[in-house]
Amino acid sequence: MKKLFVLGFILSSMGLIAQRSLPSDTLMVKEDRIRIDNSWLEYTVEVGTQPVWDTDGSEIAYLQYTYYQKKVEKQETEETRPLIMSFNGGPGSGSVWMHLAYTGPKVLTIDDEGFPVQPYGVKDNPNTVLTDADIVFINPVNTGYSRTIPLDPKQVDRSKFFGIDADITYLAEWLNTFVTRHNKWRAPKYIIGESYGGTRVMGLARTLQESQWMYLNGVIMVSPADYQVLRVGGPVSEALNVPYYTAAAHYHNQLQGGLNELELTEALKKSEDFTLNTLIPALAKGGSLKGSERQKITEDLARFSGLSVTEVAGLNLSIPTSYFWKNLLKEEGFTVGRLDSRYKGIDKEKVGMRPDYNSELTSWLHSFTPAVNYYYNEVLGFRTDVKYNMFGPVRPWEDDRINTREDLGIAMAENPYLRVLCQSGYYDGATTYFNAKYTLWQIDPSGQFSDRFSFKGYESGHMMYLRAADLKSANDDLKAFIKESAVGSKSAKY
Repeated sequence: MKKLFVLGFILSSMGLIAQRSLPSDTLMVKEDRIRIDNSWLEYTVEVGTQPVWDTDGSEIAYLQYTYYQKKVEKQETEETRPLIMSFNGGPGSGSVWMHLAYTGPKVLTIDDEGFPVQPYGVKDNPNTVLTDADIVFINPVNTGYSRTIPLDPKQVDRSKFFGIDADITYLAEWLNTFVTRHNKWRAPKYIIGESYGGTRVMGLARTLQESQWMYLNGVIMVSPADYQVLRVGGPVSEALNVPYYTAAAHYHNQLQGGLNELELTEALKKSEDFTLNTLIPALAKGGSLKGSERQKITEDLARFSGLSVTEVAGLNLSIPTSYFWKNLLKEEGFTVGRLDSRYKGIDKEKVGMRPDYNSELTSWLHSFTPAVNYYYNEVLGFRTDVKYNMFGPVRPWEDDRINTREDLGIAMAENPYLRVLCQSGYYDGATTYFNAKYTLWQIDPSGQFSDRFSFKGYESGHMMYLRAADLKSANDDLKAFIKESAVGSKSAKY
């Protein structure tokens, strides 16, 4: 493996043309430590690139990664220490979000609710999961510092990278090489994916087993996107958003009929019951739902959503998420965020079907973009003229095969060790927490694996870890999951 310790413009073989690219196979290593309670956690951080190879062995891309390893204590060995392989979503998103705000040893300098503060930067993360597992953050092709070979998009075979199956296939091969290079075959292994990363890791679980013969101990989904809900539509898909509406309206004190006086989780229980047992059957009836029955359900839906009876009736009991974000607080002159509805925005016009912009994403880019560039350049000393793509050019994206949750069900059947943890924020309006619960139910409709699923909800949004209280509790939940699923000498059998 090649090594490079100062990165910059890479000249062509002619020595005349400078390209904005990195070596396809290189690394640099730095040592650091953070204070946790009354002791130091010492670790190494490896920033590198590793090629993606075509079937003929030619390099067609390189992925940039950041790998953290705790310096082992006497009773541990590097080779058997748990490994977490981390992805964000998009598709087209870099790994910066969980890297610098959730599981890594450094997190953003933000306030306790997740809002930007200056000066931008990072600080130690005493909650990091690095105490219990090594972790590698991976940027898929065209995200972060990762790029295609060649760089010219006109010369790239897009079918190799930019689609659900292509993405899963090349990443599984890449992970095999990474695990081999770092001597982690004997370690308990985990994959974690946020948002579209949930779709990705559900598919990867099966492909890793069947194509790379790599058997995982755990799959962790953070605010997962399930295309079998998001892209299919119909009564179930339309209704599953309602408990999220209840959560967001509860936060903004918009609920009626005594619901705002309840604790959030109590209000959500009532909303979930209404959704499953009343609203889904009512939407299935469509135009045949008449008279007093329709009126009663309309009034209840208004009560659970924070919208007016007139609005709910006019929408035929099916509330688009974009309408909710635009109109929940219209009387106060605000919109609410898509990915985290605690955030408010201001539109040019109060009336409409969707907000002008995503107030929460704007806020996050405000704090994440300076921090990730500062961290790589000034803290880690990884200096390059290649731009860090927060969101990279990956579209059009082939997403015809949307059933990766079925892949995860098959992977669990094949592997008795495999457990699943799902973490969601109640105020996430893009991949809602009740959608995530529904996904878990559908992965295993027989219920035979029910003791191998865990769901954790948090009083925040899509990136629930941006809230200081949830940063701690979510990492604690991850650590407990690793302890439960790193099974030691227990046999893998039914």
